[in-house]
Amino acid sequence: MDLTGIIPSLSVWKWGRKDGSASPRPTVHGRRCRPAIIHRLIRLIFLPLAVIGCTADSLVLPANHEPIDPAGARRHMIRVAGRAVECWIARSPGAAGREPEAFVLFFIGKGDRVDRLIMSVANGWGRWPVELWGMNYPGSGGSTGPPKLAQVTPDALVAYDALRQVAGPRPIFVQGGSFGSVAALSVAARRPVAGLVLQNPPPLRQLIMGHYGWWNLWLVAGAVATHLPRDLDSLDNAAHSAAPAIFILSGADKVIPPRYHRLVVNAYAGPKRVIEMPGARHNDPLTREAAQRLAEDMTWLWRASGPL
Repeated sequence: MDLTGIIPSLSVWKWGRKDGSASPRPTVHGRRCRPAIIHRLIRLIFLPLAVIGCTADSLVLPANHEPIDPAGARRHMIRVAGRAVECWIARSPGAAGREPEAFVLFFIGKGDRVDRLIMSVANGWGRWPVELWGMNYPGSGGSTGPPKLAQVTPDALVAYDALRQVAGPRPIFVQGGSFGSVAALSVAARRPVAGLVLQNPPPLRQLIMGHYGWWNLWLVAGAVATHLPRDLDSLDNAAHSAAPAIFILSGADKVIPPRYHRLVVNAYAGPKRVIEMPGARHNDPLTREAAQRLAEDMTWLWRASGPL
């Protein structure tokens, strides 16, 4: 990002009196304020803007191409407009040796890969006979890049539409944690889904400005928030989602503080159930109590969605 015209060159800064004569340079706490020091301070504030190019892409979607063992999951590539969208497919224990009665479109969290977790997520569906499809974000795994947030919703809809061709009339759920819930809500607001399972959902713009803005005087945060695609606005998407949803919330989350989870939950328009884990941090596993509650709520979600 070219900062010319935004930050005046300190070499031409002048202080003067009305008669045109030079006045003493300003002081801070009685000491002379040196231009070099001011220059360093301004660079400290503004250089991050140049580094990130005033976009959130590199912060939220870092490239990730490391080799990963998919642990038995099956790879499926979707080609669209000269690009590749990589999905990984796995089945729950309940769908072993039989046709699935429903499908799940799963979205991974920030910086991770779906091929790392798809099997464990499928196992988490237990007795419910479902087939899971998980999508890697643009620029991650086998999904071609560059990693752009503006491409997340289009790729997610491509994955949904490809899954719909396989599912036919059978229900499709969407599931995601952390940033994955942002993609899941974007799909739910634009396609018919049977239900949602979301964990620690962030409203990105509000989180970046409210929780991460103070240390950079809201300059970097403001630039990042400005460049977030509107289709990833979780509050707006939640307000346009009517399917039943289960929210799992970690009460000691330091990455996405609980008050931000609540913004999404409160904005959600459809029927919902909320599972609280008061002492859990962002990446902590389910507590025993939460797992029991989830099993009960999954029965509610399954019955509400239509499959019997």
